[in-house]
Amino acid sequence: MSKLPEDHKFLDLSDYGRPMASVIANGLKETAVTPVQVTIGFLCSGVIAVVCMYYGYNWYAAFFFILKSILDAADGELARVKDAPSYTGRYFDSLSDFVLNILIFLVLWRITHVGFGYALLAFLGLQLQGTLYNYYYVILRNKFHGDVTSRVFESGTPVAMAGEQQRNVNVLFWWYRVLYGSFDQIIYKLDAEAANGRHLPNWLMTAVSTFGLGFQLLLISVMLILGWAEYIIPFFIIYSLFIFLFIAIRRSL
Repeated sequence: MSKLPEDHKFLDLSDYGRPMASVIANGLKETAVTPVQVTIGFLCSGVIAVVCMYYGYNWYAAFFFILKSILDAADGELARVKDAPSYTGRYFDSLSDFVLNILIFLVLWRITHVGFGYALLAFLGLQLQGTLYNYYYVILRNKFHGDVTSRVFESGTPVAMAGEQQRNVNVLFWWYRVLYGSFDQIIYKLDAEAANGRHLPNWLMTAVSTFGLGFQLLLISVMLILGWAEYIIPFFIIYSLFIFLFIAIRRSL
């Protein structure tokens, strides 16, 4: 089930796990398994991948990174097929991604000869890349009545949906603001008019989807398998420059 209506879908290069995620979600539809439990599954898969990367088991690391991406799509897919969206799941998903991203770059710093400052810069760049992708994607989803659990401007604690506790939403949203708030503000300031601008064309969204975490993990996996771990941090630093290119293109439309 897509996050967007059929007429406004685009080729999302970060969402390659969606077909398998749909199979998993439909298989779990009539079970007691919850979307949050699937999110815990992708968090575990990501941690296993990081451990494998640390010890040099790069093929296993790649496998578990891809599995993480599939399960990352499956939790939201399960929420949709069960008609059980929640802010708890939305923020827990984002916080889990943040933790995994930190672990990935800490391990890359330890297993390569790249300095900590560059690892930190690459992490910040990766986070900004993902924030721009999510920003544009959420604008589309809100504009065309797709999935609306995510909000364009996360400026206030949302009211809990049916089936979730407001206390959990409050805590998770607070952590979301602490960890993601600065990245959101940077992207908002760089392209504050995106939500009021013209329709984001599919070709631009496909290009920006290379900033999605699924595609980022795919790139990391390929580079690990090829023995290019030393180049992962420099790559994400340089690739962050495309943030300004994509914004410039969007503003020119």
